[in-house]
Amino acid sequence: MSTFAQRERLLFADLLETTGPDAPTLCEGWQTRDLAAHVVVRERRPDAAGGALLKPLAPRLEKVMGEYAAKPYEELIQLIRTGPPRFSPFQLKQIDEAANIVEFYVHTEDVRRAQPDWTPRELDPVFQEALWSRLERTARLLGRGVPTGVVLRRPDGQTAVAHRGAPVVTVTGEPSELLMFAFGRQSAAKVELDGDENAIAKLHESKQLGI
Repeated sequence: MSTFAQRERLLFADLLETTGPDAPTLCEGWQTRDLAAHVVVRERRPDAAGGALLKPLAPRLEKVMGEYAAKPYEELIQLIRTGPPRFSPFQLKQIDEAANIVEFYVHTEDVRRAQPDWTPRELDPVFQEALWSRLERTARLLGRGVPTGVVLRRPDGQTAVAHRGAPVVTVTGEPSELLMFAFGRQSAAKVELDGDENAIAKLHESKQLGI
């Protein structure tokens, strides 16, 4: 049975193939080739991937990323399609779902929403619930560094606190859009913000959202 993570993986690979290696993305300084290399390194090179979180490993991550980005683009896409190596923990369905639904959804949107002719994608309710479940668990991690209080609110009224503080900004939208906002893609997220005007401006400009 196909999982959400597998579905999003294949959508991401297809999109990379369609847009080509030099298309823009929402990840500052990265084109599609760089984003593809990032995903492959994350799954296949745990010795370097930790550099995204641990500064001492950052130079190694940059070096390995450069090596993968220099590979043929078609090879990177195929590595994404086929998934992690045989003995990777990502091969386990439960870990793949837990770790990769958000990873592939966000990066697919990083490519889609960077294109001038992009249109909103219709997501089914079950997938929205899966995204909300993961956002609830990680909201405080994603919002830990922002300069104001932040509450993420669904249209049905369900909320998740991303950061405690005052004044409070309430960000309202579908789970998929709240996820994009919380991962630092504020300008590309279809959400409504309510609260103090200065706090809203600071939140929009903040580079502290996300991991």
